[in-house]
Amino acid sequence: MSNEEIQGTNAEPRNNNALAPGEQPETLTNRQGHPITDNQNIRTVGDRGPSTLENYHFLEKITHFDRERIPERVVHGRGAGAHGYFEAYGKLGEEPISKYTRAKLFQEAGKRTSVFVRFSSVIHGGHSPETLRDPRGFATKFYTEDGNWDLVGNNLKIFFIRDAMKFPDMVHAFKPDPVTNVQSMVRFFDFISNTPEATHMITFLFSPWGIPANYRQMQGSGVNTYKWVNSEGKAVLVKYHWEPLKQGIRNLTQKEAEEIQAKNFNHATQDLYEAIERGDYPEWELQVQWMEDGYHPELDFDPLDDTKLWPTDQFPMLPVGKMVLNRNPENYFAEVEQAAFGTGVLVDGLDFSDDKMLQGRTFSYSDTQRYRVGSNYLQLPINAPKKKVATNQRDGQMTFYVDIAPGQNPHINYEPSSLGGLKEAERPGAPHEPEYNDKLTRQPIDRPNNFKQAGETYRKFEQWEKDELISNLVDALSTCPSHIQERMVSYFTEADAEYGQRVADGLKSNQAESGHVGTPAANEGMELSAELGQKTDGY
Repeated sequence: MSNEEIQGTNAEPRNNNALAPGEQPETLTNRQGHPITDNQNIRTVGDRGPSTLENYHFLEKITHFDRERIPERVVHGRGAGAHGYFEAYGKLGEEPISKYTRAKLFQEAGKRTSVFVRFSSVIHGGHSPETLRDPRGFATKFYTEDGNWDLVGNNLKIFFIRDAMKFPDMVHAFKPDPVTNVQSMVRFFDFISNTPEATHMITFLFSPWGIPANYRQMQGSGVNTYKWVNSEGKAVLVKYHWEPLKQGIRNLTQKEAEEIQAKNFNHATQDLYEAIERGDYPEWELQVQWMEDGYHPELDFDPLDDTKLWPTDQFPMLPVGKMVLNRNPENYFAEVEQAAFGTGVLVDGLDFSDDKMLQGRTFSYSDTQRYRVGSNYLQLPINAPKKKVATNQRDGQMTFYVDIAPGQNPHINYEPSSLGGLKEAERPGAPHEPEYNDKLTRQPIDRPNNFKQAGETYRKFEQWEKDELISNLVDALSTCPSHIQERMVSYFTEADAEYGQRVADGLKSNQAESGHVGTPAANEGMELSAELGQKTDGY
């Protein structure tokens, strides 16, 4: 595909074309016309500190992105869900869990907390086949005694990018072309070839790990780095992982996925529903990695970087409880489609880290739910906590009750008040108060190390997984211009010399025909549709 075809030069802008001094026609601006000098990094305290509320460019970019689809989710459009419970072990490995967190749901062995889980694909729409190559969402809502906790993650333990500023661009590149409405590997790898930190995720995504066999037989991960806080206010960094207990893990090759898709494009939803109906309840163990809060100069990566795995030999996966899904929804739309999650939904004893993706997601998720479902989305039964709610929030679209406390003066919807209004809660423990002393800046983290773990992951794959990875990458990259192919090969070579050489060799013998916008396999399917169709007269 030529640059002219991608750019769509026939579309004339409707605004004034005046340029500021030193500005070029292709200079990126926001909708206020402000030239954007940094579209890669949100503004943070130091290169790894927390983001700030006056990140105007990021807030404008992400809030527009959150509103790009009505009413389907922009991402995670297709999903399935189930109810169940989480049962705590009362320990982190062999130690009392209270040493690390005061979160009540974890403290007592055998304590059960109700949950609702929504599984999903990420990029593809609400009625897309469940066999497509894509990360899978794994979002869990815990209805705890302290209110809801949402653990929102994916089946893969890492992500494509490490800064939330890039998320709308990433999804735009992965979604269908705005002109052809066909998903384009040219656009996909154009973005990825300019995003070297994605090499590790691409290595997983184009291997069999990119197509889980179904929702029951896949892992889950919180992906981002969080914190646990104990009663003294001391925090540690943690990562969450869901590991299938009895059902095991299964992934599909591209050929196997195509065979399934030819017969059933709802297979994962059907599999989850029927397993629960017959009493074969899927189970996962929640395992947690932890490390001391801090910079960790001994590591060759930043522990807040969500493109990285924490090595399990240094940071073991320690069990803290198990989850069982044992009840199907009674109505898909009311429970699964309207289920709303957010990374900012934490209970006491759980906290945020300064992970740049987590900080951006925490704003974006709740903003999306208010737009997509409505300002009172938390009054819907599937989203409401299973405990008392008393706020001073009032009105808004679709209000159907007032969350007023027994005995509260109904005239008082503000705080503080001496006329019978709501009161602040007592602190359950010492607050966690991290200190910062750094410049407010826009810059990437100082230990990107974009390729090392990608190479380690490649070398850990079994031979059939390597073969599948190479085949899928060659097929996808074959439609791309040579400069994109060369850059991607250079990334794979940085990760592992064999990895890069195999992709390069495959591309030499597998070049897509010009004049098509799809991969060779997609082009073949399009042509077959015309050849195999049965001729008939009109009626």
